[in-house]
Amino acid sequence: MTTKELLALPATVDLPTAGRAFGIGRTKAHELARSGQFPCRVLRIGNAYRVGRADILRCLAIDDPALVPTPAIGIAS
Repeated sequence: MTTKELLALPATVDLPTAGRAFGIGRTKAHELARSGQFPCRVLRIGNAYRVGRADILRCLAIDDPALVPTPAIGIAS
Protein backbone atom coordinates (compact mmCIF):
# COMPACT_ATOMS: atom_id res chain seq x y z
CA MET A 1 0.00 0.00 0.00
CA THR A 2 1.15 3.53 -0.67
CA THR A 3 1.48 6.16 2.04
CA LYS A 4 -1.51 7.95 0.53
CA GLU A 5 -3.60 4.77 0.76
CA LEU A 6 -2.49 4.17 4.35
CA LEU A 7 -3.43 7.72 5.39
CA ALA A 8 -6.86 7.26 3.79
CA LEU A 9 -7.69 4.18 5.90
CA PRO A 10 -10.57 4.43 8.39
CA ALA A 11 -9.88 4.44 12.15
CA THR A 12 -9.81 0.63 12.27
CA VAL A 13 -9.43 -1.97 9.55
CA ASP A 14 -9.87 -5.72 9.26
CA LEU A 15 -6.87 -7.99 9.61
CA PRO A 16 -6.38 -8.73 5.88
CA THR A 17 -6.22 -4.97 5.16
CA ALA A 18 -3.73 -4.45 7.99
CA GLY A 19 -1.71 -7.36 6.69
CA ARG A 20 -1.55 -5.77 3.22
CA ALA A 21 -0.06 -2.65 4.82
CA PHE A 22 2.84 -4.82 6.02
CA GLY A 23 3.06 -6.97 2.89
CA ILE A 24 1.57 -9.97 4.72
CA GLY A 25 -1.04 -12.25 3.16
CA ARG A 26 -4.40 -13.08 4.74
CA THR A 27 -3.45 -16.53 6.09
CA LYS A 28 -0.14 -15.36 7.56
CA ALA A 29 -1.81 -12.28 9.10
CA HIS A 30 -4.31 -14.50 10.92
CA GLU A 31 -1.55 -16.87 12.02
CA LEU A 32 0.50 -13.96 13.42
CA ALA A 33 -2.53 -12.44 15.16
CA ARG A 34 -3.46 -15.76 16.80
CA SER A 35 0.10 -16.20 18.09
CA GLY A 36 0.39 -12.57 19.27
CA GLN A 37 3.16 -11.82 16.76
CA PHE A 38 1.43 -9.42 14.36
CA PRO A 39 3.66 -6.35 13.79
CA CYS A 40 1.29 -4.06 15.72
CA ARG A 41 -1.50 -4.26 18.29
CA VAL A 42 -4.51 -6.29 17.20
CA LEU A 43 -7.93 -5.98 18.82
CA ARG A 44 -10.11 -9.07 19.01
CA ILE A 45 -13.80 -8.28 19.01
CA GLY A 46 -15.79 -11.50 19.21
CA ASN A 47 -14.49 -13.65 16.39
CA ALA A 48 -13.16 -10.68 14.41
CA TYR A 49 -9.78 -8.98 14.47
CA ARG A 50 -9.46 -5.20 14.03
CA VAL A 51 -6.32 -3.09 13.77
CA GLY A 52 -6.13 0.65 14.41
CA ARG A 53 -4.88 2.89 11.65
CA ALA A 54 -2.76 4.84 14.17
CA ASP A 55 -1.03 1.61 15.23
CA ILE A 56 -0.29 0.65 11.62
CA LEU A 57 1.13 4.09 10.84
CA ARG A 58 3.20 4.13 14.05
CA CYS A 59 4.74 0.72 13.24
CA LEU A 60 5.57 1.88 9.73
CA ALA A 61 7.05 5.16 11.06
CA ILE A 62 4.55 7.28 9.13
CA ASP A 63 3.41 10.51 10.77
CA ASP A 64 -0.37 10.75 10.94
CA PRO A 65 -1.40 14.34 10.15
CA ALA A 66 -4.61 13.78 12.12
CA LEU A 67 -2.56 13.25 15.30
CA VAL A 68 -0.03 16.07 14.91
CA PRO A 69 -0.98 19.02 17.10
CA THR A 70 -1.21 22.33 15.30
CA PRO A 71 0.64 25.24 16.91
CA ALA A 72 -1.46 27.98 18.46
CA ILE A 73 -1.34 31.18 16.42
CA GLY A 74 -1.48 34.63 17.95
CA ILE A 75 -0.94 33.59 21.56
CA ALA A 76 1.79 35.53 23.29
CA SER A 77 3.75 33.99 26.15
